[in-house]
Amino acid sequence: MRLWSLHPRLLDRQGLTACWREALLAQAVLAGRTRGYRNHPQLDRFRATTDPIAAVGAYLSAVADEAEARRYRFDRGRIDAPGGYDGTISVTDGQLAFEWRHLTAKLAARSPAWSPDPGPGTPSHHPLFTVVTGPVEPWERV
Repeated sequence: MRLWSLHPRLLDRQGLTACWREALLAQAVLAGRTRGYRNHPQLDRFRATTDPIAAVGAYLSAVADEAEARRYRFDRGRIDAPGGYDGTISVTDGQLAFEWRHLTAKLAARSPAWSPDPGPGTPSHHPLFTVVTGPVEPWERV
């Protein structure tokens, strides 16, 4: 499961679609609708919020926004709590840098023509997250 901290606009078509599917899986896990992936470390940051279902709903909503901007059709009806989270989750600049290196390696092999602009400095982050200074997150499998 890869729930990118990077902004969804940095993902190629395959990455955006996979992110949508995996975030839907995360939502199902957090809602107790599936038994698999219950201990996946990337879910820790959602569980640490006051409302994990609303937080993953906000994550999914931003992914759906990007899909819509590209004229893809993601079913927003599958989001349990769209727009119901009014907070942010912190992510370290070290985590973003790690994910950017990971993504660019994937893109070089999978979609060499896709060359998103990461923005100045630290690559742009998903709107749910607030960037703080720090190393790669402890839940990341390095």
